Amino acid sequence: MAIKVKDAAASAAKFAQRGAAAAGDYASGVQAAGQDWQSNTAASAETYNAAVQDSITRGAFAKGVAKAGGDKYARKASTTGAARFPAGVRDAQGDWATNTQPFLDVIRNVTLPARRPKGDPANYARVQAVGDALRRRKLAG
Repeated sequence: MAIKVKDAAASAAKFAQRGAAAAGDYASGVQAAGQDWQSNTAASAETYNAAVQDSITRGAFAKGVAKAGGDKYARKASTTGAARFPAGVRDAQGDWATNTQPFLDVIRNVTLPARRPKGDPANYARVQAVGDALRRRKLAG
């Protein structure tokens, strides 16, 4: 006997309708889940590393990019992404400031070598001083 299966279009419509109606359940579920997420995610570091290594071995990233294609990227980014972008940026303002401030402090405290005449290769040392200081900060955590 064959297994009865709904067609993909009907299942997709149900998925979209039920998913949209569950926004409140989603919000209340994640509000109390932060500590569980943190501890469970931290405990899964070895599994994550093994899965990433397996993915690299299989070439899964490149295969996934090829499967999705540029058309899907452009369609989703220009519609769904564009609609969500403004709210996402507004919501990220505080986190952006908090995470950017340490790097601005590093730049503020860099002592640059003297400026040389325009075109002098020694001027690149000024750029390198900033780049090296920022890299040290990043690696320090």
